[in-house]
Amino acid sequence: MDGTFENDINKIVDMDRAHVWHHLVQHKPFETGQPRIIVEGKGIHVWDQHGKKHLDAVSGGVWTVNVGYGRERIANAVRDQLIKLNYFAGSAGSIPGAIFSEMLIDKMPGMSRVYFTNSGSEANEKAFKMIRQIAHKRYGGKKNKILYRERDYHGSTIGAMSCGGQDERNAQYGPFSPDFVRVPHCMEYRRHEQEGAPEQNYGEWAAEQIEKVILAEGPETVGGLCLEPVTAGGGVITPPEGYWQKVQEICRKYDILLHIDEVVCGVGRTGTWFGYQHYGIEPDFVTMAKGVASGYAAIACCVTTERVFDMFKDDADDPMNYFRDISTFGGCTAGPAAAIENMHIIEEEGLLANTNAMGDYMLDQLRALQDKHAVIGDVRGKGLFLGAELVADRDSKQPVDEKLAQRVVAECNAQAVIIGVTNRSIPGRNNTLCYSPALIATKDDIDQIIAATDEALTRVFG
Repeated sequence: MDGTFENDINKIVDMDRAHVWHHLVQHKPFETGQPRIIVEGKGIHVWDQHGKKHLDAVSGGVWTVNVGYGRERIANAVRDQLIKLNYFAGSAGSIPGAIFSEMLIDKMPGMSRVYFTNSGSEANEKAFKMIRQIAHKRYGGKKNKILYRERDYHGSTIGAMSCGGQDERNAQYGPFSPDFVRVPHCMEYRRHEQEGAPEQNYGEWAAEQIEKVILAEGPETVGGLCLEPVTAGGGVITPPEGYWQKVQEICRKYDILLHIDEVVCGVGRTGTWFGYQHYGIEPDFVTMAKGVASGYAAIACCVTTERVFDMFKDDADDPMNYFRDISTFGGCTAGPAAAIENMHIIEEEGLLANTNAMGDYMLDQLRALQDKHAVIGDVRGKGLFLGAELVADRDSKQPVDEKLAQRVVAECNAQAVIIGVTNRSIPGRNNTLCYSPALIATKDDIDQIIAATDEALTRVFG
Protein backbone atom coordinates (compact mmCIF):
# COMPACT_ATOMS: atom_id res chain seq x y z
CA MET A 1 0.00 0.00 0.00
CA ASP A 2 1.06 3.59 -0.59
CA GLY A 3 2.97 4.84 2.45
CA THR A 4 1.34 8.28 2.48
CA PHE A 5 -2.10 6.69 2.56
CA GLU A 6 -1.05 4.38 5.41
CA ASN A 7 -0.15 7.41 7.53
CA ASP A 8 -3.73 8.69 7.20
CA ILE A 9 -5.53 5.34 7.55
CA ASN A 10 -6.66 5.93 11.12
CA LYS A 11 -8.33 9.15 10.01
CA ILE A 12 -9.99 7.29 7.13
CA VAL A 13 -11.32 4.67 9.56
CA ASP A 14 -12.71 7.43 11.80
CA MET A 15 -14.42 9.06 8.80
CA ASP A 16 -15.94 5.75 7.77
CA ARG A 17 -17.13 4.93 11.26
CA ALA A 18 -18.69 8.39 11.63
CA HIS A 19 -20.44 8.65 8.27
CA VAL A 20 -20.62 5.48 6.14
CA TRP A 21 -23.65 3.19 6.36
CA HIS A 22 -22.30 -0.22 5.38
CA HIS A 23 -24.36 -2.85 3.58
CA LEU A 24 -25.63 -5.97 5.37
CA VAL A 25 -23.83 -5.04 8.61
CA GLN A 26 -24.90 -4.41 12.19
CA HIS A 27 -23.08 -1.22 13.18
CA LYS A 28 -23.31 -1.43 16.98
CA PRO A 29 -19.89 -3.18 17.25
CA PHE A 30 -18.26 -0.23 15.44
CA GLU A 31 -18.90 1.96 18.50
CA THR A 32 -15.99 0.20 20.16
CA GLY A 33 -14.30 -1.56 17.22
CA GLN A 34 -13.29 -0.78 13.67
CA PRO A 35 -15.19 -1.37 10.45
CA ARG A 36 -13.25 -3.23 7.79
CA ILE A 37 -11.75 -1.00 5.10
CA ILE A 38 -10.50 -2.71 1.95
CA VAL A 39 -7.66 -0.57 0.65
CA GLU A 40 -6.20 -2.38 -2.33
CA GLY A 41 -6.69 -5.42 -4.56
CA LYS A 42 -4.44 -7.32 -6.93
CA GLY A 43 -5.29 -10.56 -8.69
CA ILE A 44 -7.26 -12.66 -6.23
CA HIS A 45 -6.00 -10.83 -3.12
CA VAL A 46 -7.08 -7.74 -1.17
CA TRP A 47 -5.43 -5.75 1.62
CA ASP A 48 -7.26 -4.23 4.58
CA GLN A 49 -6.49 -1.07 6.58
CA HIS A 50 -3.99 -2.96 8.72
CA GLY A 51 -1.98 -4.00 5.67
CA LYS A 52 -3.14 -7.61 6.05
CA LYS A 53 -3.31 -9.57 2.81
CA HIS A 54 -6.39 -11.76 2.28
CA LEU A 55 -7.27 -14.31 -0.37
CA ASP A 56 -10.70 -13.22 -1.59
CA ALA A 57 -12.76 -16.37 -2.14
CA VAL A 58 -16.00 -14.41 -2.71
CA SER A 59 -14.96 -12.05 -5.55
CA GLY A 60 -15.61 -8.78 -3.78
CA GLY A 61 -18.02 -10.22 -1.22
CA VAL A 62 -20.92 -10.75 -3.63
CA TRP A 63 -19.78 -12.77 -6.65
CA THR A 64 -18.66 -9.77 -8.69
CA VAL A 65 -14.93 -9.41 -9.47
CA ASN A 66 -14.79 -12.26 -11.99
CA VAL A 67 -11.47 -11.35 -13.67
CA GLY A 68 -9.70 -10.29 -10.47
CA TYR A 69 -8.37 -6.99 -9.17
CA GLY A 70 -5.92 -4.52 -10.68
CA ARG A 71 -6.75 -4.91 -14.37
CA GLU A 72 -5.14 -1.80 -15.83
CA ARG A 73 -6.50 -2.40 -19.32
CA ILE A 74 -10.07 -2.13 -18.00
CA ALA A 75 -9.26 0.99 -16.00
CA ASN A 76 -7.54 2.55 -19.01
CA ALA A 77 -10.46 1.74 -21.31
CA VAL A 78 -12.86 3.38 -18.86
CA ARG A 79 -10.62 6.46 -18.50
CA ASP A 80 -10.27 6.88 -22.26
CA GLN A 81 -14.01 6.53 -22.79
CA LEU A 82 -14.90 8.99 -20.03
CA ILE A 83 -12.71 11.66 -21.61
CA LYS A 84 -14.34 11.10 -25.01
CA LEU A 85 -17.96 10.78 -23.77
CA ASN A 86 -18.94 9.93 -20.22
CA TYR A 87 -22.72 9.94 -20.61
CA PHE A 88 -25.74 10.49 -22.74
CA ALA A 89 -29.24 9.26 -21.93
CA GLY A 90 -30.16 5.84 -23.24
CA SER A 91 -32.63 7.37 -25.66
CA ALA A 92 -29.52 7.66 -27.87
CA GLY A 93 -26.80 5.10 -28.44
CA SER A 94 -23.06 5.10 -27.73
CA ILE A 95 -20.09 3.45 -29.39
CA PRO A 96 -19.17 1.17 -26.45
CA GLY A 97 -22.84 0.32 -25.93
CA ALA A 98 -23.23 -0.83 -29.54
CA ILE A 99 -19.95 -2.78 -29.54
CA PHE A 100 -20.65 -4.55 -26.26
CA SER A 101 -24.22 -5.37 -27.26
CA GLU A 102 -23.00 -7.21 -30.35
CA MET A 103 -20.29 -9.03 -28.35
CA LEU A 104 -22.87 -10.05 -25.74
CA ILE A 105 -25.52 -11.23 -28.19
CA ASP A 106 -22.85 -13.30 -29.97
CA LYS A 107 -22.57 -15.29 -26.72
CA MET A 108 -26.35 -15.73 -26.37
CA PRO A 109 -27.90 -17.58 -29.34
CA GLY A 110 -31.61 -16.82 -29.60
CA MET A 111 -31.37 -13.45 -27.84
CA SER A 112 -31.12 -10.19 -29.74
CA ARG A 113 -31.72 -6.97 -27.75
CA VAL A 114 -29.86 -5.37 -24.82
CA TYR A 115 -31.44 -2.82 -22.46
CA PHE A 116 -28.76 -1.14 -20.29
CA THR A 117 -29.34 -0.35 -16.62
CA ASN A 118 -27.07 0.14 -13.62
CA SER A 119 -27.95 -2.70 -11.21
CA GLY A 120 -29.29 -6.23 -11.14
CA SER A 121 -32.36 -5.14 -9.19
CA GLU A 122 -33.16 -2.60 -11.86
CA ALA A 123 -32.52 -5.04 -14.72
CA ASN A 124 -35.04 -7.42 -13.17
CA GLU A 125 -37.54 -4.60 -12.69
CA LYS A 126 -37.32 -3.86 -16.43
CA ALA A 127 -38.26 -7.45 -17.27
CA PHE A 128 -41.18 -7.31 -14.83
CA LYS A 129 -42.40 -4.07 -16.42
CA MET A 130 -42.08 -5.52 -19.92
CA ILE A 131 -44.15 -8.54 -18.88
CA ARG A 132 -46.78 -6.28 -17.32
CA GLN A 133 -46.93 -4.02 -20.37
CA ILE A 134 -47.28 -7.04 -22.66
CA ALA A 135 -50.17 -8.19 -20.47
CA HIS A 136 -51.96 -4.87 -21.07
CA LYS A 137 -51.12 -4.70 -24.77
CA ARG A 138 -52.13 -8.26 -25.62
CA TYR A 139 -54.28 -9.71 -22.86
CA GLY A 140 -56.39 -6.84 -21.58
CA GLY A 141 -54.17 -6.56 -18.52
CA LYS A 142 -55.16 -9.99 -17.25
CA LYS A 143 -51.98 -12.05 -17.87
CA ASN A 144 -49.99 -9.98 -15.41
CA LYS A 145 -48.95 -12.38 -12.64
CA ILE A 146 -45.26 -13.16 -12.29
CA LEU A 147 -44.15 -16.37 -10.61
CA TYR A 148 -40.95 -16.59 -8.57
CA ARG A 149 -39.33 -19.41 -6.62
CA GLU A 150 -38.74 -20.01 -2.95
CA ARG A 151 -35.11 -19.26 -1.96
CA ASP A 152 -34.37 -17.24 -5.11
CA TYR A 153 -33.33 -13.58 -4.85
CA HIS A 154 -33.90 -10.94 -7.51
CA GLY A 155 -32.90 -7.66 -5.90
CA SER A 156 -33.45 -5.14 -3.14
CA THR A 157 -36.09 -2.72 -4.51
CA ILE A 158 -39.66 -3.17 -3.32
CA GLY A 159 -40.62 -4.54 -6.73
CA ALA A 160 -37.72 -6.98 -6.78
CA MET A 161 -38.42 -8.04 -3.20
CA SER A 162 -42.04 -8.67 -4.18
CA CYS A 163 -40.49 -11.33 -6.42
CA GLY A 164 -38.10 -12.51 -3.71
CA GLY A 165 -38.12 -15.97 -2.17
CA GLN A 166 -36.01 -15.13 0.89
CA ASP A 167 -38.27 -14.37 3.82
CA GLU A 168 -35.64 -12.88 6.12
CA ARG A 169 -34.48 -10.44 3.44
CA ASN A 170 -38.11 -9.42 2.92
CA ALA A 171 -39.02 -9.17 6.61
CA GLN A 172 -40.14 -5.70 7.80
CA TYR A 173 -40.13 -4.22 4.26
CA GLY A 174 -43.69 -5.01 3.21
CA PRO A 175 -46.35 -4.65 2.06
CA PHE A 176 -45.18 -5.69 -1.37
CA SER A 177 -46.49 -5.30 -4.89
CA PRO A 178 -49.44 -7.57 -5.75
CA ASP A 179 -49.60 -10.43 -8.27
CA PHE A 180 -46.17 -11.91 -7.62
CA VAL A 181 -46.77 -15.56 -6.75
CA ARG A 182 -44.32 -17.98 -5.12
CA VAL A 183 -43.61 -21.50 -6.39
CA PRO A 184 -41.70 -24.26 -4.54
CA HIS A 185 -37.97 -24.77 -4.91
CA CYS A 186 -36.20 -27.74 -6.48
CA MET A 187 -33.65 -28.44 -3.74
CA GLU A 188 -32.98 -32.15 -4.00
CA TYR A 189 -30.92 -32.30 -0.79
CA ARG A 190 -34.02 -31.23 1.15
CA ARG A 191 -36.68 -33.06 -0.84
CA HIS A 192 -37.64 -34.87 2.39
CA GLU A 193 -39.17 -31.56 3.49
CA GLN A 194 -41.51 -31.49 0.47
CA GLU A 195 -44.67 -33.56 0.82
CA GLY A 196 -44.93 -36.21 -1.87
CA ALA A 197 -41.45 -35.66 -3.30
CA PRO A 198 -40.26 -38.88 -5.02
CA GLU A 199 -36.78 -40.38 -4.93
CA GLN A 200 -36.85 -40.95 -8.70
CA ASN A 201 -37.39 -38.21 -11.32
CA TYR A 202 -37.36 -35.55 -8.62
CA GLY A 203 -36.41 -32.81 -11.10
CA GLU A 204 -39.50 -33.32 -13.24
CA TRP A 205 -41.67 -33.57 -10.14
CA ALA A 206 -40.26 -30.29 -8.79
CA ALA A 207 -41.06 -28.56 -12.09
CA GLU A 208 -44.59 -29.99 -12.01
CA GLN A 209 -45.12 -28.18 -8.70
CA ILE A 210 -44.77 -24.95 -10.67
CA GLU A 211 -47.45 -26.19 -13.05
CA LYS A 212 -49.77 -26.83 -10.10
CA VAL A 213 -49.41 -23.19 -9.04
CA ILE A 214 -50.11 -22.03 -12.60
CA LEU A 215 -53.27 -24.11 -12.74
CA ALA A 216 -54.38 -22.87 -9.31
CA GLU A 217 -53.85 -19.21 -10.30
CA GLY A 218 -55.31 -19.71 -13.78
CA PRO A 219 -52.93 -19.93 -16.78
CA GLU A 220 -54.74 -17.00 -18.37
CA THR A 221 -53.49 -14.78 -15.50
CA VAL A 222 -49.80 -15.81 -15.47
CA GLY A 223 -47.47 -13.83 -17.73
CA GLY A 224 -43.97 -14.61 -16.50
CA LEU A 225 -41.78 -16.98 -14.51
CA CYS A 226 -38.56 -15.59 -12.97
CA LEU A 227 -35.89 -18.04 -11.80
CA GLU A 228 -32.16 -18.15 -11.05
CA PRO A 229 -30.37 -20.88 -13.07
CA VAL A 230 -28.46 -21.81 -9.92
CA THR A 231 -29.85 -20.32 -6.73
CA ALA A 232 -27.22 -18.07 -5.16
CA GLY A 233 -27.85 -16.46 -1.77
CA GLY A 234 -30.58 -18.98 -0.97
CA GLY A 235 -27.99 -21.74 -0.56
CA VAL A 236 -25.99 -22.24 -3.81
CA ILE A 237 -28.52 -24.75 -5.14
CA THR A 238 -28.01 -26.53 -8.46
CA PRO A 239 -31.14 -27.81 -10.22
CA PRO A 240 -31.81 -31.56 -10.39
CA GLU A 241 -31.69 -33.48 -13.65
CA GLY A 242 -34.77 -32.99 -15.81
CA TYR A 243 -35.90 -29.84 -14.03
CA TRP A 244 -35.12 -27.16 -16.57
CA GLN A 245 -36.38 -29.09 -19.57
CA LYS A 246 -39.73 -29.55 -17.84
CA VAL A 247 -39.85 -25.88 -16.84
CA GLN A 248 -39.33 -24.87 -20.46
CA GLU A 249 -42.10 -27.22 -21.57
CA ILE A 250 -44.51 -25.80 -19.00
CA CYS A 251 -43.79 -22.19 -20.01
CA ARG A 252 -44.45 -22.96 -23.66
CA LYS A 253 -47.58 -24.92 -22.84
CA TYR A 254 -49.18 -21.98 -21.02
CA ASP A 255 -47.64 -19.10 -23.03
CA ILE A 256 -45.57 -17.86 -20.08
CA LEU A 257 -42.48 -15.72 -20.64
CA LEU A 258 -39.38 -17.27 -19.06
CA HIS A 259 -37.08 -14.82 -17.27
CA ILE A 260 -33.66 -16.12 -16.19
CA ASP A 261 -31.90 -14.02 -13.56
CA GLU A 262 -28.15 -14.35 -14.29
CA VAL A 263 -27.06 -11.50 -12.03
CA VAL A 264 -24.77 -13.90 -10.14
CA CYS A 265 -24.28 -16.76 -12.61
CA GLY A 266 -23.67 -14.67 -15.73
CA VAL A 267 -20.43 -13.97 -17.60
CA GLY A 268 -18.47 -17.08 -16.75
CA ARG A 269 -19.15 -17.78 -13.09
CA THR A 270 -20.49 -21.32 -13.70
CA GLY A 271 -18.05 -22.21 -16.50
CA THR A 272 -20.30 -21.18 -19.40
CA TRP A 273 -21.03 -17.62 -20.47
CA PHE A 274 -24.42 -17.95 -18.76
CA GLY A 275 -25.72 -20.47 -16.28
CA TYR A 276 -28.85 -21.29 -18.27
CA GLN A 277 -26.64 -22.54 -21.11
CA HIS A 278 -25.82 -25.67 -19.12
CA TYR A 279 -29.42 -26.80 -19.49
CA GLY A 280 -30.39 -26.22 -23.13
CA ILE A 281 -33.24 -23.83 -22.40
CA GLU A 282 -34.38 -20.83 -24.45
CA PRO A 283 -35.39 -17.90 -22.23
CA ASP A 284 -37.35 -14.81 -23.22
CA PHE A 285 -35.47 -12.55 -20.82
CA VAL A 286 -31.98 -12.81 -19.36
CA THR A 287 -30.85 -10.29 -16.76
CA MET A 288 -27.26 -9.79 -15.62
CA ALA A 289 -25.04 -7.45 -13.59
CA LYS A 290 -22.14 -8.21 -11.18
CA GLY A 291 -19.60 -10.00 -13.42
CA VAL A 292 -20.56 -8.11 -16.59
CA ALA A 293 -17.72 -5.65 -15.90
CA SER A 294 -16.24 -7.39 -12.82
CA GLY A 295 -17.08 -4.35 -10.69
CA TYR A 296 -14.84 -1.96 -12.61
CA ALA A 297 -17.91 0.09 -13.54
CA ALA A 298 -21.61 -0.13 -12.77
CA ILE A 299 -23.51 -1.92 -15.51
CA ALA A 300 -26.45 -4.29 -15.78
CA CYS A 301 -28.46 -5.55 -18.73
CA CYS A 302 -31.91 -6.88 -19.48
CA VAL A 303 -31.58 -8.95 -22.66
CA THR A 304 -34.60 -10.09 -24.67
CA THR A 305 -35.49 -11.99 -27.79
CA GLU A 306 -36.57 -10.27 -30.99
CA ARG A 307 -40.06 -11.68 -30.44
CA VAL A 308 -40.36 -9.76 -27.16
CA PHE A 309 -38.81 -6.64 -28.69
CA ASP A 310 -41.25 -6.69 -31.61
CA MET A 311 -44.19 -6.47 -29.22
CA PHE A 312 -43.10 -2.91 -28.38
CA LYS A 313 -43.03 -1.55 -31.92
CA ASP A 314 -45.95 -3.26 -33.66
CA ASP A 315 -48.11 -0.11 -33.76
CA ALA A 316 -46.06 3.04 -34.28
CA ASP A 317 -49.22 5.17 -34.36
CA ASP A 318 -50.04 4.30 -30.75
CA PRO A 319 -48.13 6.71 -28.43
CA MET A 320 -48.34 4.15 -25.61
CA ASN A 321 -47.04 1.25 -27.68
CA TYR A 322 -43.30 1.41 -26.95
CA PHE A 323 -41.46 0.60 -23.70
CA ARG A 324 -41.83 3.92 -21.88
CA ASP A 325 -38.96 3.48 -19.48
CA ILE A 326 -35.54 4.95 -18.77
CA SER A 327 -32.59 4.10 -16.54
CA THR A 328 -30.60 7.27 -15.93
CA PHE A 329 -27.25 5.64 -15.34
CA GLY A 330 -27.93 3.08 -18.03
CA GLY A 331 -26.63 5.90 -20.23
CA CYS A 332 -23.16 5.87 -18.64
CA THR A 333 -20.50 4.75 -21.11
CA ALA A 334 -18.04 3.48 -18.48
CA GLY A 335 -20.06 0.28 -17.99
CA PRO A 336 -19.98 -1.06 -21.55
CA ALA A 337 -16.39 0.18 -22.00
CA ALA A 338 -15.35 -1.91 -18.99
CA ALA A 339 -17.54 -4.83 -20.07
CA ILE A 340 -15.84 -5.00 -23.48
CA GLU A 341 -12.39 -5.41 -21.92
CA ASN A 342 -13.76 -7.78 -19.28
CA MET A 343 -15.11 -10.07 -21.99
CA HIS A 344 -11.86 -9.87 -23.99
CA ILE A 345 -9.89 -10.92 -20.89
CA ILE A 346 -12.15 -13.93 -20.27
CA GLU A 347 -11.68 -15.02 -23.89
CA GLU A 348 -7.96 -14.31 -24.24
CA GLU A 349 -6.99 -15.94 -20.95
CA GLY A 350 -9.25 -18.98 -21.35
CA LEU A 351 -11.06 -18.25 -18.11
CA LEU A 352 -14.13 -20.33 -18.93
CA ALA A 353 -11.92 -23.41 -19.28
CA ASN A 354 -10.08 -22.46 -16.09
CA THR A 355 -13.37 -22.01 -14.25
CA ASN A 356 -14.46 -25.51 -15.23
CA ALA A 357 -11.13 -27.09 -14.34
CA MET A 358 -10.69 -25.25 -11.04
CA GLY A 359 -14.37 -25.68 -10.20
CA ASP A 360 -14.13 -29.45 -10.65
CA TYR A 361 -10.96 -29.50 -8.56
CA MET A 362 -12.50 -27.42 -5.78
CA LEU A 363 -15.68 -29.52 -5.74
CA ASP A 364 -13.53 -32.63 -5.30
CA GLN A 365 -11.63 -30.97 -2.45
CA LEU A 366 -14.86 -29.95 -0.75
CA ARG A 367 -16.09 -33.53 -1.02
CA ALA A 368 -12.88 -34.66 0.63
CA LEU A 369 -13.63 -32.23 3.46
CA GLN A 370 -17.13 -33.69 3.63
CA ASP A 371 -15.59 -37.12 4.19
CA LYS A 372 -13.50 -35.69 7.02
CA HIS A 373 -16.05 -33.42 8.72
CA ALA A 374 -19.47 -34.86 9.57
CA VAL A 375 -20.84 -31.32 9.86
CA ILE A 376 -20.77 -30.96 6.07
CA GLY A 377 -24.06 -32.43 4.91
CA ASP A 378 -23.88 -31.51 1.23
CA VAL A 379 -21.53 -29.86 -1.26
CA ARG A 380 -22.79 -28.52 -4.57
CA GLY A 381 -22.29 -25.97 -7.29
CA LYS A 382 -21.22 -25.23 -10.87
CA GLY A 383 -17.85 -23.90 -11.94
CA LEU A 384 -16.37 -21.52 -9.37
CA PHE A 385 -19.74 -21.06 -7.70
CA LEU A 386 -19.84 -23.57 -4.83
CA GLY A 387 -21.46 -24.18 -1.48
CA ALA A 388 -21.10 -26.47 1.52
CA GLU A 389 -24.20 -26.90 3.69
CA LEU A 390 -23.49 -27.45 7.38
CA VAL A 391 -25.78 -29.71 9.41
CA ALA A 392 -25.95 -30.72 13.05
CA ASP A 393 -26.97 -34.25 12.05
CA ARG A 394 -26.51 -35.90 8.67
CA ASP A 395 -29.43 -38.26 9.03
CA SER A 396 -32.05 -35.65 9.90
CA LYS A 397 -30.21 -32.91 7.95
CA GLN A 398 -30.96 -30.48 10.76
CA PRO A 399 -29.08 -27.25 9.97
CA VAL A 400 -26.36 -26.08 12.32
CA ASP A 401 -27.00 -22.96 14.37
CA GLU A 402 -26.21 -20.10 11.99
CA LYS A 403 -23.89 -18.53 14.57
CA LEU A 404 -21.65 -21.58 14.22
CA ALA A 405 -21.62 -21.19 10.43
CA GLN A 406 -20.66 -17.55 10.93
CA ARG A 407 -17.86 -18.61 13.25
CA VAL A 408 -16.43 -20.76 10.47
CA VAL A 409 -16.33 -17.67 8.25
CA ALA A 410 -14.62 -15.71 11.03
CA GLU A 411 -12.04 -18.47 11.56
CA CYS A 412 -11.25 -18.48 7.84
CA ASN A 413 -10.88 -14.71 7.95
CA ALA A 414 -8.43 -15.08 10.83
CA GLN A 415 -6.36 -17.21 8.44
CA ALA A 416 -6.54 -14.44 5.80
CA VAL A 417 -9.10 -16.20 3.60
CA ILE A 418 -12.43 -14.47 3.00
CA ILE A 419 -15.35 -16.86 2.41
CA GLY A 420 -19.10 -16.27 2.61
CA VAL A 421 -22.17 -17.77 4.26
CA THR A 422 -25.87 -17.44 3.50
CA ASN A 423 -26.93 -14.30 5.36
CA ARG A 424 -30.39 -13.27 6.61
CA SER A 425 -32.00 -15.25 3.81
CA ILE A 426 -34.10 -18.25 4.84
CA PRO A 427 -35.26 -18.55 8.47
CA GLY A 428 -33.29 -21.37 10.10
CA ARG A 429 -31.44 -22.08 6.87
CA ASN A 430 -28.53 -19.63 6.92
CA ASN A 431 -26.11 -22.54 7.12
CA THR A 432 -24.36 -22.80 3.75
CA LEU A 433 -20.74 -21.73 3.28
CA CYS A 434 -20.34 -19.90 -0.04
CA TYR A 435 -17.32 -19.86 -2.34
CA SER A 436 -16.86 -17.83 -5.52
CA PRO A 437 -13.19 -17.05 -6.12
CA ALA A 438 -12.25 -15.09 -9.23
CA LEU A 439 -12.18 -17.02 -12.50
CA ILE A 440 -8.37 -16.65 -12.47
CA ALA A 441 -8.08 -18.94 -9.42
CA THR A 442 -5.23 -21.49 -9.42
CA LYS A 443 -4.84 -24.84 -7.66
CA ASP A 444 -2.67 -23.14 -5.06
CA ASP A 445 -5.47 -20.64 -4.39
CA ILE A 446 -8.03 -23.44 -4.08
CA ASP A 447 -5.74 -25.39 -1.78
CA GLN A 448 -5.41 -22.35 0.49
CA ILE A 449 -9.19 -21.90 0.61
CA ILE A 450 -9.73 -25.57 1.40
CA ALA A 451 -6.98 -25.64 4.05
CA ALA A 452 -8.47 -22.60 5.78
CA THR A 453 -11.95 -24.14 5.72
CA ASP A 454 -10.58 -27.43 7.07
CA GLU A 455 -8.84 -25.66 9.96
CA ALA A 456 -11.89 -23.48 10.64
CA LEU A 457 -14.24 -26.47 10.81
CA THR A 458 -11.83 -28.19 13.20
CA ARG A 459 -11.66 -25.15 15.46
CA VAL A 460 -15.45 -24.68 15.56
CA PHE A 461 -16.68 -28.28 15.56
CA GLY A 462 -13.66 -30.30 16.66
